[in-house]
Amino acid sequence: MNAKRILALVLALVFAFAFAACSNNSQSNNDDAEAADAAETTEAAVYNVGVCQLVQHVALDAATQGFQDALVEKLGADRVNIDVQNASNDSNACSTIVNSFVSKNYDLIMANATPALQAAASATTTIPVLGTSITEYGVALEIPDFDGTVGGNISGTSDLAPLDQQAAMIVELFPDAQNIGLLYCSSEPNSQYQIDVVKAELEAAGKTCTLYSFSDANDIAAVCTSAVTDCDLIYVPTDNTVASSAGIVDGICRPAKVPVVAGEEGICATCGTVTLSISYYDLGYQTGLMAAQILDEGADISTMAIEYAPNFTKKYNAEICEELGIEVPEDFVAIGADAEAEAGAEAEAGAEAEADAEA
Repeated sequence: MNAKRILALVLALVFAFAFAACSNNSQSNNDDAEAADAAETTEAAVYNVGVCQLVQHVALDAATQGFQDALVEKLGADRVNIDVQNASNDSNACSTIVNSFVSKNYDLIMANATPALQAAASATTTIPVLGTSITEYGVALEIPDFDGTVGGNISGTSDLAPLDQQAAMIVELFPDAQNIGLLYCSSEPNSQYQIDVVKAELEAAGKTCTLYSFSDANDIAAVCTSAVTDCDLIYVPTDNTVASSAGIVDGICRPAKVPVVAGEEGICATCGTVTLSISYYDLGYQTGLMAAQILDEGADISTMAIEYAPNFTKKYNAEICEELGIEVPEDFVAIGADAEAEAGAEAEAGAEAEADAEA
């Protein structure tokens, strides 16, 4: 082999080794870059969620708490920032709160109660919006022939109870109550919807129904006073204004010996006798699970149907029923009895654990 060929071979080998080294370095750099991108993506997966709650009362508070608990459980406390804002029963404040969420480009908005949902629907068509404590989405969002899926950027959960069963409960437990007063806030469209259904059911059962509506909390005392004068029984639906003023209703109806049948447990706990109700905590928790699916699993909110509470419980207010001499069937559960039983079970388990430790 002559000198030129040897030189050419040496040069070829040098270039080959140099190219291989560059390729390895390039691949290593690419791998490092991909790893850095993955780490940056993982670090950035922290979601900002805004909660607009119409007003502070037992039912809505429980729904908000359930929502937060579900999100933290599914995503982890370090991966979600939840900004809870209360509108103090002011629809204009709902708009202000939701618009602030939109301006901050939050990843998801939870609207607790109908005015909050309506405000969110007006404020954004891109940020996912989940409602909860909404009785009827078709009514709340003025959707004709609502089929169970809102579409667009809105879905959520409904607190709609079986209204026909609520009416049947009134007929069964209060057979002598002929004149029924229906007390509700006329500015809440879902309250009007419930009243229309219950009124039709009660009238079909031979009861006489009179509407007692008010536009805001300032009028509730006067309207309620008028109702107890002429009625044997008062029915209140799932109504946020009544819920936030339930103490006023109790202060008028109980002294007059006029029983109140409530559309949900929170109202019944303050001024009612009986209710057929859901767990608002569970409803909020269910909404939180939907939020986790949207944020972390890429679920398409536009195809998510409205979800409903799976269970309804007959409950009664033991104190008021005893004071008014109302006998409640055995299948009703005293409000608070489940919480007391749970606390008792926890205390018993703790005592047993302590005894085992001492042994």
